[in-house]
Amino acid sequence: MPAITSLDGRLVFNSRGSKTIEIDVVTDKQFVGRACAPSGASVGKFEAQSFPENKAEKALAVFNANKKKFVGLDAGDMKQVYDVLRSIDKTDNYSTIGGAVAYAVSIAAVDSAAKARDVPLFRLLNSKKPYRFPFPLGNILGGGAHAGPGTPDIQEILACPVGAKNIVEALEMNFKLHSELRKVIESIDSRFTYGRGDEGAWAPNVNNDQALEIAEKAVNRCGFTLGKDMALGIDFASSSFWDEEKKVYDYARQGLVRDTGEQIEFANKLIRDYKLVYAEDPVQEGDFESMAVLTKKNPKTLVTGDDMLVTNASKVREAVKYGACSGAILKVNQAGSLYDAMQFAKECTKNDIKLITSHRSGESVDSHISHIALATSSKMLKSGVLGGERIAKLNELVRLSEYDLIDGMAKLSSTT
Repeated sequence: MPAITSLDGRLVFNSRGSKTIEIDVVTDKQFVGRACAPSGASVGKFEAQSFPENKAEKALAVFNANKKKFVGLDAGDMKQVYDVLRSIDKTDNYSTIGGAVAYAVSIAAVDSAAKARDVPLFRLLNSKKPYRFPFPLGNILGGGAHAGPGTPDIQEILACPVGAKNIVEALEMNFKLHSELRKVIESIDSRFTYGRGDEGAWAPNVNNDQALEIAEKAVNRCGFTLGKDMALGIDFASSSFWDEEKKVYDYARQGLVRDTGEQIEFANKLIRDYKLVYAEDPVQEGDFESMAVLTKKNPKTLVTGDDMLVTNASKVREAVKYGACSGAILKVNQAGSLYDAMQFAKECTKNDIKLITSHRSGESVDSHISHIALATSSKMLKSGVLGGERIAKLNELVRLSEYDLIDGMAKLSSTT
């Protein structure tokens, strides 16, 4: 077994310039695994806490005080690493050591183990074939928590190149649509400054309705057939504009308010009108009943829980009771450790809920999630569209296309 012989941690900065934790794990005194913890802007209230007392320095201090406890472990055994993390931190949300440390230690360990065994990381995480490439789900037009005032309330309009035959073609299709979308925005706003949000999506001064019309127009101008060559998706991030006191969805940027029934109808209308292949968090995170209504109504769309499920296996079991969610976002740092996230993936697969492995808005240039997407048979990889920290994940998919173990693209038609 590749045994952990030393660990080091440091404070570094993510793509937003915020402090985060990076950890090196060395096995057999020579194989270095490294992982840097990401962070989100739209954060579910039940996800792991990144840092104790919200201080990255505190997380690093707790790690340094306990790092010797990991020495001697089998770096490839996620459960061993998890058990040590839990011996240090018994809280539900990793508030003692910090979810950032749990993330970075657990992924750096398997990264080191894969290097020691001379196998790709996805193979270490799951040795069973077949592997299929996830469709790259690219954020092409953004608003909400990822962009400034004047942009749509809806957080993300996403591109999914469902007609692509291989990963390179899929990426080229997304880049082409992103480029064409800028031209469409310029045609209606001559003063557009090419502003982009955290994940590379264009951030124009338009409302929700205009944003979707612009996206559809760009699809057509690319020569794509909507729903056949290129499909659209939406991350509503509905919890971010849910008013708990008034029990309404407050679309403040557009000056609209919707009650729960109106929100369900709004989401249904967008799914129908734009042939959405993907609808993330169309209702607020605690409303499993409404999510179930949307899931049942739209069997050809991945009605996906992110804030609702927060990469937590117990939340999946709760959703299953209602019949809510046909899709689930997998974000390792929401869960804390990689072991937690892989248990979540197993629970989703057992209940026929399709996985979408996802980045966070505050990212590093690490590409581990590309391997995690393959290992979990994720149907999509949500990793932005442009920017070095986003391209790092996408280029890793291109590199992985050199492995004969991988058998083409995921099959959306048989799962949605």
